[in-house]
Amino acid sequence: MHFCPNPDCAYRGWVGWGNLRANGHPSGGPWRQLLCVACRHYFLETLGTLLHGKRASVELIVRVMACLAEGLGIRGTARVFEVDPNTVLQWLVEAAEQLQAFSRYVLHDVRVRQVQLDELFALLSAVKVGEVSATDAIERLERSPQWVWVAMDPESKLLLAIDVGNRTLAMAQRVVHHVAQVVAPDCAPLFLTDGFREYLTALLTHYGQWVQPPRRQGKGPEPKPRWMPRPQLLYAQVVKTVRRRRLVRVRHRVVFGTLETVNAVLAPLGCQINTAFIERLNLTIRHHVAAVGRRVTTLCKGEEGLRQQLALYHIYYNFCLPHVSLRLPLRHPEPTNGTGSAKRWQPQTPAMAAGLTDHVWTLREVLLFRVPPWPQPAGV
Repeated sequence: MHFCPNPDCAYRGWVGWGNLRANGHPSGGPWRQLLCVACRHYFLETLGTLLHGKRASVELIVRVMACLAEGLGIRGTARVFEVDPNTVLQWLVEAAEQLQAFSRYVLHDVRVRQVQLDELFALLSAVKVGEVSATDAIERLERSPQWVWVAMDPESKLLLAIDVGNRTLAMAQRVVHHVAQVVAPDCAPLFLTDGFREYLTALLTHYGQWVQPPRRQGKGPEPKPRWMPRPQLLYAQVVKTVRRRRLVRVRHRVVFGTLETVNAVLAPLGCQINTAFIERLNLTIRHHVAAVGRRVTTLCKGEEGLRQQLALYHIYYNFCLPHVSLRLPLRHPEPTNGTGSAKRWQPQTPAMAAGLTDHVWTLREVLLFRVPPWPQPAGV
């Protein structure tokens, strides 16, 4: 995945064109120097990644990022590895930019049969320490920008989109638009959400079409076209009624499509209309992202900081973290080193289950991945 970064080179940004040659390790360093034979430009193989120009060891940076992805706070990580907290924060900021580009480059044309969407709020630190009254806290949470919006595929457990913003129609439109960009253009999955009404408008906006109503009278002007949902659009809601902090009623509402069609999509999983998978993912996010945990001292203060931690978790969850429910049995048990039992299962990540990759990525591989500036042709 190396390419020439010289803006004046005809091979700039193109991967696998045979114009690069290795030129040893400058000053005995750990990284190779690459040469573009077309423009005679030299550059290190870490150019464009988090590890470029860092004096700290690669193992230290990778372990720091792993601790952040596993839910340890910035200051706690700094104490464990005896690093300045500002250094850890700077590494996180640089890694977030690279990981967001990696997500846009890899997550596209995904084929899924259903998508579950939900949102969870992050408690503000001012509310936690009592600087805001209870009434102001409720109002502040209602208009707080720190709502985490999540979209996932229940079958492959793939995290399709994760974002931060207000709990408004504009944010629902943004999340659905992100999902529409990730899935294949001809793919119209079944959407499952809670009773938040703004999802209906957002889905109708992205999966609708103009329809010309038929004439009902022989005279007069023709009826105006109407924006109607596509015939293949399926959308169902799980509406929960809570009284005194207790769940008293659960209703299933089919908004677009028919109940028979929705059940036919859910039949392979052996379940009915539900949002259990996305709600379980919300708990996993709270465990792995320190800024949105409950009863913790690492609460998020700003939207940008929360977005950076979520960008790290997004890639770590999809590519580096094997899911127990996705593992595959091996045909023949493989022996392990020592006296341990034979290996009977092949670990699998959500990205492997969705067909995006064929192996479990390490965090080091992800941080060393150079994202091309534009999509590459097939077969390159």
